[in-house]
Amino acid sequence: QKLHQIHAQIIRQNLSSNSILTTQLISSSCLRNSVDYALSIFTHFDPKNSYVFNALIRGLADNSRFKSSILHFVLMLRLNVTPDRLTFPFVLKSAAGLRLGWLGRGLHGGIVKCGVDIDSFVSISLVDMYVKAGKLSFASKVELFDRMPIKDVIAWTTMISGFFQNGEHEIALSMFFRMLEEGVRPNDFTVVSALSASAKIGAFEAGVRIHDYLWANNIQLNREIGTALVEMYAKCGNIESASQSFDEMKDKDLFTWSVMIWGWAIHGHSEQAIQCFKQMMFSGMRIKPDGVVFLALLTACSHSVKVNLGLNFFESMRLDYSIEPSMKHYAMIVNLLGRAGQLRKALKFIEEMPIPPDFVIWEALFCACRAHKKMKMTKLISKRLLQLEPTHPGSYVFLSNVYAAVRRSKDVERVRTLMRDRGVKQDPGRSYIEVDGQVHRFVAGGHAHKCIKNIYMKLEELTSGAREHGYMPETECVRNIVEENEDAMGSHSEKLALAFAFISTPPRMTIRIVKNLRICADCHSLMKYASKISEREIALRDIKRFHHFKDGACSCGDYW
Repeated sequence: QKLHQIHAQIIRQNLSSNSILTTQLISSSCLRNSVDYALSIFTHFDPKNSYVFNALIRGLADNSRFKSSILHFVLMLRLNVTPDRLTFPFVLKSAAGLRLGWLGRGLHGGIVKCGVDIDSFVSISLVDMYVKAGKLSFASKVELFDRMPIKDVIAWTTMISGFFQNGEHEIALSMFFRMLEEGVRPNDFTVVSALSASAKIGAFEAGVRIHDYLWANNIQLNREIGTALVEMYAKCGNIESASQSFDEMKDKDLFTWSVMIWGWAIHGHSEQAIQCFKQMMFSGMRIKPDGVVFLALLTACSHSVKVNLGLNFFESMRLDYSIEPSMKHYAMIVNLLGRAGQLRKALKFIEEMPIPPDFVIWEALFCACRAHKKMKMTKLISKRLLQLEPTHPGSYVFLSNVYAAVRRSKDVERVRTLMRDRGVKQDPGRSYIEVDGQVHRFVAGGHAHKCIKNIYMKLEELTSGAREHGYMPETECVRNIVEENEDAMGSHSEKLALAFAFISTPPRMTIRIVKNLRICADCHSLMKYASKISEREIALRDIKRFHHFKDGACSCGDYW
């Protein structure tokens, strides 16, 4: 309202043609999220110059109106208004936001052609665009970064967060530690990005190094850094350190509490998860739980088969907190009932859902039926899934597993062929393991690792030793059609990571592995035997939960 009054005053005093005032009006409007009002001011201003264009292009980019920002840059060129060093950073930001690498490269050429001074501001924008658009190799991105005249914390943070957001977590971490080596002190956002990258790939040693740096440099655990630290420890398999970091935090919000509750839940510590929820509710901070918190609580109840408590939480979120359950909440109830063996009740729950069940719901029921050896029901569900979700790779995997379990190899191959003919694909299995501060990535059936010969030899040794103790390969996993690059179950990515750990880490040291897919039954079985034979604990995080293998048993109770 005040902005409108100022604008009216400018019009009354016949100052509408003043470009400085108009530029300020456009900038102020965009800062207050009144983008449409800024566009209206811009439209009625003539003649348009670089000042008003820059203000609008920046405002649009800062409000994530990337397409409009680029279109106004095109209009700027059509009106023969020359862009300058203040124009390009925000057009580059828009190109990065839309992942338009071709446009970013064109802008880069335009910057050079126009003779614009590539200062730190322009350089950071170029690096950010190339990293987010993913159109340059790692070497080229770093070379561009290295040519920057000044590499301050903003430049480093742009590089690190860009790699993290693009899924290049190992590179993000290496850039972070390089920044520290060059004596640049990170800001909060840099630290959070690095800790989050560690969490994603289970880089426990890297996460500890970051924590040590924070402690050595007296960097306080504020809400953002503290929460990222808790998440890192939880996702790297050290829930005790996550809890300790959580307790040391003085400023906690809902997200912080939800991360800790989730941490306890995915590690199978249901009592601690529920106790943490109670502490949050009685903390005196008047924090109201959201859907994420309740999903974590339902997960905790499912892992500990607390059926009545889980159903009470489900009802409470609707009746006490007016939170409408999402499909994931419904799926977790199906999972809870299924884990308890109440399959008919789970099916009835699905039939009475107020929203049509999707793949996640039927997947939960399928897994429950398979765990309880209800093969007839699993076959019906898998065929139904294939009809409902013909483009989802899981539909083919489930049906294939049903056929494999009863040794119908021709039907397994038929499903595999159908999946291939329909062009349905999923990323191959990938596993990560950190050794001596370096993250190693293994792909299903891969042979790229420099130690691959020794890895396969060790894997054969592990398998033979496990057989002597009673291990029998799970034949239903021989044709896991999700991991298309595998020749056989012996080359699953988590097995390669496990074998590498045995040849490259000291005895009795805990082995930590992260996998991007659900661990198969055969790999799960081998992990149990390996933990018993070697007397080593193996912490493996798959897409569903944490598996802590110790003395031949798993924390999941063989249900996942």
